[in-house]
Amino acid sequence: MTETTSNQGALGGVRVLDLSRVLAGPWATQILGDLGADVIKIEKPGAGDDTRAWGPPFLPGGEGKHGDAAYYLAANRNKRSVTIDFAKAEGAELVRRLAPHCQILVENFKTGGLKKYGLDYESIRALNPSIVYCSITGFGHTGPYAKRPGYDYIIQGMGGLMSLTGEPSGEPMKSAVAVADLFTGMYAVTAILAALRHAERTGIGQHIDSALLDNQVAMLANLGAGYLTSGEHPVRLGNQHASIAPYQVLATADGHIILAVGNDGQFQDFCVAAGVTLCEDPRFARNEARVQNRTALTDALSAIMRTRTTSAWIAALEVAQVPCGPINALDQVYADPQVVSRGLVETVTRADGAEVRIAASPLRLSETPPRTRAAPPLLGQDTDAVLREFLSASETELRAWRERAIV
Repeated sequence: MTETTSNQGALGGVRVLDLSRVLAGPWATQILGDLGADVIKIEKPGAGDDTRAWGPPFLPGGEGKHGDAAYYLAANRNKRSVTIDFAKAEGAELVRRLAPHCQILVENFKTGGLKKYGLDYESIRALNPSIVYCSITGFGHTGPYAKRPGYDYIIQGMGGLMSLTGEPSGEPMKSAVAVADLFTGMYAVTAILAALRHAERTGIGQHIDSALLDNQVAMLANLGAGYLTSGEHPVRLGNQHASIAPYQVLATADGHIILAVGNDGQFQDFCVAAGVTLCEDPRFARNEARVQNRTALTDALSAIMRTRTTSAWIAALEVAQVPCGPINALDQVYADPQVVSRGLVETVTRADGAEVRIAASPLRLSETPPRTRAAPPLLGQDTDAVLREFLSASETELRAWRERAIV
């Protein structure tokens, strides 16, 4: 990279060898890239990351073909794409030669899957003792399930989230976005940065064993803690909250609203703004009583909330400082003045000249803010440049590797 230090970001000078694909790993490496790391994404020649084909929707392509899928665009900005087939001995050797130039390696192959290529932690550590090597798997590298493949949907079910999500009388429900993958990516970044700090102090790297199931169980948060404390299984409450009421979706005269009353004072303020006396009813005066009488409370609120439109309720309740909000469709999300003001969508230009709209990093750092330095790369667009930069590859070598489908 040729950026000045002031423009590099918090992780300027850090290089990531990214052997991951799909979501959890790429989500982690995208965050590292946003923070200034130089992320070298290794992809299979001719195919690339699986998510390039996970559509529709797709970007338009030439000659009647489609381009990359939107799914791929969601997790791969600020990276360089290098195509190497490391299932072949020569390709694996190229990746090993890149490893000493990197401070971090991220992979999400099945447990033990990279050993046969000489790309497992022990092999890479022998080449680069200070490397932070992060493995992301479904179930971790130990335990009876270590060899199983792990997918977000399965983990949401096994890890308890689906048992807690959905309407009381309906079937268990997964989250619309792959939260086990995304949380794992976030937890992985935290572990990577901690290990990187240790490596910078001591010169000693380490292996990070990050598992989707581990992270899903950890993120059960208060509901998991409730079970561990009481031994009682939480019940599915749909859009209501197990411990707070009213904290739910309610129909209005023209749509729906989220009413998120967090304490008794806010409920009193709601009653004043709504012109009702529910807070004087002993069934509803305190949060504990409201939770115990949530059915009666919901019945009463349903009649009240239908008397005004969503916008009218939001206007009145914001003045009263009662937490509430609309349920926006995505067109409304991206047009929302707060979303626009915070710059949460960017237009970037890819190497082929195509302009695409992507989500921006939500991180806000006063001194080293993240920047979108590069659009999600085309497959293999940086192969020659990276191999020249770090391996001093000649044109003859590049041509020979390409002829043998190594790159």
